[in-house]
Amino acid sequence: MRFRIYKRKVVILTLVVVICGLAFWSSGRQKKSESGSLPKDVEIAKRSSSVSSSINSHVQLPATPAVSRLPVPPPGIKHANDTQQEKAKEKAKMTKPEVDNTTLVYRGIVFQLNFDQTIRNDEKFKTARQKDDLVVVVQVHNRPDYLKLLVDSLRKAKGVENLLLIFSHDYWSPEINKVVASIDFCQVLQIFFPFSIQLYPQEFPGHDPRDCPRDIPKKDALKLGCINAEYPDSFGHYREAKFSQTKHHWWWKLHFVWDRVRALKDHKGLVLLIEEDHYLSPDFIHLLKLMTALRREQCPDCDILSLGSYSHISYSSKANKVEVKAWKSTEHNMGMALSRETYQKLLQCTDTFCTYDDYNWDWSLQHLTVSCLPSFWKVMVSEAPRIFHAGDCGMHHKKSACMPVGQKTKIENILQSSGNQLFPKNLLITKRLPANGAGGVAPHVKNGGWGDIRDHELCKSYVRLQ
Repeated sequence: MRFRIYKRKVVILTLVVVICGLAFWSSGRQKKSESGSLPKDVEIAKRSSSVSSSINSHVQLPATPAVSRLPVPPPGIKHANDTQQEKAKEKAKMTKPEVDNTTLVYRGIVFQLNFDQTIRNDEKFKTARQKDDLVVVVQVHNRPDYLKLLVDSLRKAKGVENLLLIFSHDYWSPEINKVVASIDFCQVLQIFFPFSIQLYPQEFPGHDPRDCPRDIPKKDALKLGCINAEYPDSFGHYREAKFSQTKHHWWWKLHFVWDRVRALKDHKGLVLLIEEDHYLSPDFIHLLKLMTALRREQCPDCDILSLGSYSHISYSSKANKVEVKAWKSTEHNMGMALSRETYQKLLQCTDTFCTYDDYNWDWSLQHLTVSCLPSFWKVMVSEAPRIFHAGDCGMHHKKSACMPVGQKTKIENILQSSGNQLFPKNLLITKRLPANGAGGVAPHVKNGGWGDIRDHELCKSYVRLQ
């Protein structure tokens, strides 16, 4: 009897366990269905997002408070029209721009080219180019007609076969690439600024539709809830991407050339910085060699060698003369040649350069010479210029018609009339430095346009990027 009761209890317990197990299994399937299995359209979207994230990871911007969220008013402060502000914020979130496939393709190409660093004409000029020979870096935007003039002037330069010529682009253009591809007289490398407006057309560092309008007062910007409402510049204006880009490109290029170009890993020579609308004399390489030797002998503390200023001086009396002066951005920002030692000093001033409220790279450097660098910059500059500014149109010019051919004619006439004065055998040096105890030259004005904390953080990140 007892055995039957015991057997019946075992059967009942077994049934309870089975029923609980079935309920638990059914519940688990339901949860899996709810959380682990997605509707087909959502799953497709998720896969697409994953692919985009994979591409974007190569050029991921550093997150900053200004990038990752909209500004929040301090606790205890309420705006009069909170409802309108909330609607504006919701609208901003809803209208976040999507990245189109073409832009993603460009980003991928740029990443790959910067990684590969293929040097054109490498084998052709392998024996001509010696270790530590001059490197010329050209900052290029989108003026192919001027770039053609520069390439033409380089083609005529004596000793050009010894150069490594680097083009640093912030705009992908088949026409510009064609000009670069035509170069057959030296080794050539193209690098691409990976945070250009072209690669980020509707988001920072480009212009995000949710950014604040340039001239809106800060109080109205806070009410509107635009992304960078907390960060106007010194004059109360908000950033304009087209002006911010040049300073970003200049600083990134400096780091990439010195620290990321594998062919220059142990480079101990000079790097000459020029731009797409410059024009060089046939003896510019010859002159830099003489200036380098003179620097070793008579001005070891000269930080910069400059090929000339903007004013033309007669070659007949000045072709073999150089001056040593305090560096000034308005005079010596063209054709600057610097050593690794000078670059490493600049590295120490990254924060100062990147937070100074001026969108001009050269005026920002001017500020460094009196605020951060161990001493003001000394520049050795050629009195008769070996570099010319051919671009009569650019960021600060609003001419309706640009005439690169006309500029070329003027410059070539100067060089032809002074042909017998070029290629001096030696140089005469004059020092015109400030009196003992006097410092360098401070910028007389701050131009603004660089108040946005996102610009500061992106600029500072270049030194860390691989």
